[in-house]
Amino acid sequence: MTRKTNQPPDPAGSARLRLSLRQLEIFVATARAGSTRAAADQVARSQSAASATLADLERTLGAQLFDRVGRRLLLNENGLALLPEAAALLDRAAGLQELFSGEHEAPLRVAASLTVGEYLLPELLGRWKQGHPASPVRLMIGNTSEVIRAVVAFEVDVGFIEGPQTHPQLVVRPWLVDELLVVAAPTHPLAGRQAGVRQLRQAVWALREPGSGTREAADRWLVEELGPLNVGFELGSAEAIKRLVATGAALACVPRETVAREIEQGSLVEITTRLTRPRRRLSMVLHRDKRLGRGMEAFIDHCIEAAAERQGD
Repeated sequence: MTRKTNQPPDPAGSARLRLSLRQLEIFVATARAGSTRAAADQVARSQSAASATLADLERTLGAQLFDRVGRRLLLNENGLALLPEAAALLDRAAGLQELFSGEHEAPLRVAASLTVGEYLLPELLGRWKQGHPASPVRLMIGNTSEVIRAVVAFEVDVGFIEGPQTHPQLVVRPWLVDELLVVAAPTHPLAGRQAGVRQLRQAVWALREPGSGTREAADRWLVEELGPLNVGFELGSAEAIKRLVATGAALACVPRETVAREIEQGSLVEITTRLTRPRRRLSMVLHRDKRLGRGMEAFIDHCIEAAAERQGD
């Protein structure tokens, strides 16, 4: 005679949970890297093991998640639907580990445009790290378009951008206000005098590359005020622009933060104009579907407090 147990019936029957965090980890890594080879390197697995795990996930779901284009794996409609849910679940799992570790162990993953990443964030990251020594800090620096792509792809937890660009999957939080200046070398013909509209139109300009938040802001301001510009140079960083402008070859339109030291030292000078000086908003961008861990929430609060202090100066 079979003895009955007091265990409650399994409402799921044979359809028990078959997904694993390892499968989702491989999937998210592959989605970000574009191949199982690169994904395997990220999660410390062999390529064959990563490929087998991904195949198991697709069999479990009964759906293909990627389109195979040559050696690249591109998310299809199914994969795009799964990615935010999988990334959020992995973040929650990391949060559980963090909860019982007693410290903020999760890495701080940040992307920032060049102006913010090179001139504003380093000090903020250093001060935050002093209070969170157990959390690795990873900062990716690129132009505004690259930062947005990284946040959309869940490669980072928060992005800092300069321009008005956005994306339907992102939430934009206003952060800081900064100011654009026209600068030149002390030897430039317009140095030490107020430049008129005609002189500015005829001048040679050195500007950031298209896709940069600084370039978009400069174009909106200068083109509206002056019309088409004589852009002689397009450069991919503020440092390159400053060095070129210091030779006297061009004017530049740059954020005040990037040239404060050079103006103080005298290697660059601000050109006064009759134009209305523009102010622009720097913003934080977050993915709508991403759940932030305690460490990232603490960092965002830290940045907001620092911005309040700065704007109050």
